[in-house]
Amino acid sequence: MKNFELAANIALAGVTVAPLVVNVNSKINVILTGCLTVFVGCYRSLNNTLPSVKKISNENTTRFPLVASAMLLSLFLLFKFLSKDLVNTVVTGCLFIPAIIALSDILVPAIARFLPNKFNDEVVIWRFPFSLSMEIKFRRSQVVAAVPATFFCAWYAVQKHWLANNILGLAFCIHGIEMVSVGSFKTGANMLARLFVYDIFWVFLTPVMVDVAKSLDAPIKLLFPSSVGTSAFSMLGLGDIVLPGIFLAFVLHYDASKGKNSHYFKSAFLGYIVGLVITIIVMNQFQAAQPALLYIAPGVIGFLAAHCLWNGDVLQLLEFDGSKTAESTYVSSSKKFD
Repeated sequence: MKNFELAANIALAGVTVAPLVVNVNSKINVILTGCLTVFVGCYRSLNNTLPSVKKISNENTTRFPLVASAMLLSLFLLFKFLSKDLVNTVVTGCLFIPAIIALSDILVPAIARFLPNKFNDEVVIWRFPFSLSMEIKFRRSQVVAAVPATFFCAWYAVQKHWLANNILGLAFCIHGIEMVSVGSFKTGANMLARLFVYDIFWVFLTPVMVDVAKSLDAPIKLLFPSSVGTSAFSMLGLGDIVLPGIFLAFVLHYDASKGKNSHYFKSAFLGYIVGLVITIIVMNQFQAAQPALLYIAPGVIGFLAAHCLWNGDVLQLLEFDGSKTAESTYVSSSKKFD
């Protein structure tokens, strides 16, 4: 399920679609929501004490565009030859459990204060029967938070309201940024560079991504009503938030390792804002879908690289291992229970 969620997010990474009429409010909503979600996800990753943080390797970044392309093309063909309602029902079902997990993790901080300490601190390891290698790590507070999350996801599955879609989409984004680490600058930059090419190909050279984004009724995109009482929506793919967010979280961990005088996250985050703003401007100018990573990826990496070159910290950034800081945060929070 987690692999399906990640692949789905990557598959629609970079498509920002506008209806024929885009007003100021919807554009501001896209920018503010994207930037705020990245900011929250990055700082949650810095203070993350949840188990099972996943590290992306260079091999993963090589496979990402291939897996995402296969999924995207499969969805396009399914929508072409099968009932749209049937495909959306199957996709919603596949995302049901990942949505509960993501939303429950977002709810944990609010619920944890009302629970006994052992619910918040002690890590439970559940191993799959007849398997020595497959296991799940969780805290009891996550199980408690999963109860309201399950009811909310069930309500979304029945109603498919756009606001519920956005809440689950934001939960996926924050959870993804918090629980996935690129580990190094090379891996993060490689990931963004490959998906930069992937985005341009599927948005500009084929109708596949735009058609899938418009047909797919599932929480792997954010919807922004153009005006009250209209069915026209602007859309922002979750990949435009999650993928740059994972890289920005790495930069924030680098800042934390260097101390209070390091401000590289601010530069990279400014690059994200500029990239997203340019996406909206170009989209509005040409009234056509845009591959957002075409503008966001160069913005994030370019602003960060310029700052590092100015301060002469290029080698330090290239040598930094972000996975160690994430691991040390988790270990320090749970070592008393070993």
